[in-house]
Amino acid sequence: MSETEIRDAKLIQYLNEAYGKEKELETALEAHITMALRDTYKKRLKDHLKETKAHARQLDRRIKKLGGKADAGPLPEAVLEVAQAAQTATKKAAALAQGPMHAARGLSPAEKQLKNAKTEYSEEHEEIANYTAIETFAEAVGDKETAKLARDIRRDEERMAKFLAGQITVMSKQVAREEVPAAQRKTR
Repeated sequence: MSETEIRDAKLIQYLNEAYGKEKELETALEAHITMALRDTYKKRLKDHLKETKAHARQLDRRIKKLGGKADAGPLPEAVLEVAQAAQTATKKAAALAQGPMHAARGLSPAEKQLKNAKTEYSEEHEEIANYTAIETFAEAVGDKETAKLARDIRRDEERMAKFLAGQITVMSKQVAREEVPAAQRKTR
């Protein structure tokens, strides 16, 4: 295996990890959108779902350009199809299981939404870590195109994480107003 093949195989591996996460989050975002109560939050989730789908398409194109196949690692051809089918089924099952689990969370609709926002915030930071690693690795091996792709997507994820941080504050206050009697809340 040549040095270029080794480099590209590692890039494909990392890009596939990111691709798998994007596909998993599509399903989770769709579930969270249906439960969103606040219009600004719902709109931003819808916008981020579009971004997430676009990220998956961009990753798919980059993986193919590097000679790989999206959602499958650099595996021997005989194992490739079985591994890809198992990986896809596992990711879909995990994402589908999250929808009902997230719907059953919390005591009130506001608390359920807060828990969803906290999960989304955590997921955004996992993605930020993935794209930081991809960008850094790609720069270290001289792949400017992959580095730029990872940097651009990371910035989208950072914007979403920042939005969610603000929403978590707003939603936490809403839960306090809705679930804690006024006499037990601190007033300013």
